[in-house]
Amino acid sequence: MIEPDHGAMSRAWSWRHAVGKSGLPPITRLVLHTLGLKMDATGGSCYPPISELVDLTGLDKKTVLKHLEIAEESGWIVVTQHGFRGQKWKRNEYVARWPGRDLSGTAANSKDDEGGGNPPPRSADANTGEGGGAVPPRSPEKVVEMVPEGGGNDDPKVVEEFHQDKNLPTNIPENSPAAGAEEGVLKKADRKKIEHAFTLWFATWKKGDVEFARNAWFALSPEDRTECVERTPAYLRWAKPADLMAAAVYLKNHHWRDLPEHALAEPVQTRGIAKVCGKLWMGTRFEALSKEPTGPLHLTSFDEVRIAKGVVSREQLMSDKRRDNGWPMVNAMRDHARRREPYTTSLALLPVVQNFRQVHRDSDLFAAWADLHNRNGWPFLEYSPEWVYFPPVDDGADDLDTAVEAALSLFLSSINEGRSNDA
Repeated sequence: MIEPDHGAMSRAWSWRHAVGKSGLPPITRLVLHTLGLKMDATGGSCYPPISELVDLTGLDKKTVLKHLEIAEESGWIVVTQHGFRGQKWKRNEYVARWPGRDLSGTAANSKDDEGGGNPPPRSADANTGEGGGAVPPRSPEKVVEMVPEGGGNDDPKVVEEFHQDKNLPTNIPENSPAAGAEEGVLKKADRKKIEHAFTLWFATWKKGDVEFARNAWFALSPEDRTECVERTPAYLRWAKPADLMAAAVYLKNHHWRDLPEHALAEPVQTRGIAKVCGKLWMGTRFEALSKEPTGPLHLTSFDEVRIAKGVVSREQLMSDKRRDNGWPMVNAMRDHARRREPYTTSLALLPVVQNFRQVHRDSDLFAAWADLHNRNGWPFLEYSPEWVYFPPVDDGADDLDTAVEAALSLFLSSINEGRSNDA
């Protein structure tokens, strides 16, 4: 019979023991302990649905999800998702990890990574001790403490064998020369520049603990930070708001690489600011006026009294209301102009307004455009600037009224033609 791998079993035991001794919130420790019950002896992958964790902990779903995120953000577990975007099934994979260590995400069953805590007895066969939690590896030799026998200085004896894993990872200081060198390199680099880049990036994310996120940011390579900054805007456009994780989780797991290639394309700009009485502004206005009025045209009791007294005719009153209230979009454009606020509209008309020409407000052509508005019962420009763009009119036209009618008709036809071609 094959003897059990006690070294592997110690890794799962050590992780649960370390969780219990950690400074995590009590509910987070409960969720992790429950999750540990579903892991194998090495602390490796498990796939319990959230509904099962809810049943086992007695907590509600929102609380379980919150404390799983705290655990992942703190570095005690790694969570990956199995399934594909758009499919109905998704399942999270959970793997035990130690905070601040195993940053490369080594699998729980990799060799030369044995466990921690106060483990069960080891097998007599030293070769069965291969394993793989995410804790620091055990020294291949036994560690012993030598003390002088009988108080002398020359006759030492072994009094106790120590298991390296009695020192939990949270208690093991990192005093290696390499660690000091890395810290020195980081200090020589422009930390303010890295910090400034993080501040700008985190302002776009705004989810999760900022300190955890900052630590994860500094742990990235310069290349990873550059790639993250470039891809995050596209990721935020692509991902559903409900799917966004804590910032530290996003950074540690390089989730910006989950983005499909087609989502990296810059979105086509479809809206922009139209300058008052400019080409796009006037083209948008003419298109709105060419449609049937949709604003409120009902008569009030006061209006009925005025009609009864003969102050105004019903036809004239309805005409005035149609001009003043019939086109809400035109009124909104007018109100923005009054308040000197930018007006944002569709850019679809840009190709067909490029040939618009400037017309001076004191010219006969400007007066012809005002007459056209009056004949159609449209509101004209209020406090127009010195120069206003209109559809082009043939130079030297004898009848300006006919010329502006033809220019407007040609413009509206070009709009409809362009839309037909797009369809």
